[in-house]
Amino acid sequence: MIDFGLDFSGLNDIARDLEKLSRAENNKVLRDATRAGAEVLKDEVIDRAPVRTGKMRKNVVVVTQKSRRKGEISSGVHIRGVNPRTGNSDNTMKAKNPRNAFYWRFVEMGTVNMPAHPFVRPAFDTRQEEAANAAIARANRAIDEVLSK
Repeated sequence: MIDFGLDFSGLNDIARDLEKLSRAENNKVLRDATRAGAEVLKDEVIDRAPVRTGKMRKNVVVVTQKSRRKGEISSGVHIRGVNPRTGNSDNTMKAKNPRNAFYWRFVEMGTVNMPAHPFVRPAFDTRQEEAANAAIARANRAIDEVLSK
């Protein structure tokens, strides 16, 4: 999973506006912003994913998690079939399950018998800037929506 985090502390206007919001509103703004950035990356990962059965493309999703630390939310691109907490294969899913694309890591990194065909990392590298811009734009829109209430 590629975690996509944004540090808004350097952006004085956004940081000042976030201080005006309640904790729930602040979390919603951060969740919306990080998801917007992750959606850009998800679309690129889907476009770059090799297609044989289409199972891998169908299982690329955006996951949002709240951290234990106050005010920290992260969103990332996740390929189902992996336990998000450990990063290892989810052993509770059977290989024939249509929601289990555990083999993505073999395609991405290769094996002893198969060369690597990376698609996640190149997607992140090419769309990183665009994802950050989308997240910042969404944060501004979300703050404006909350403050206009």
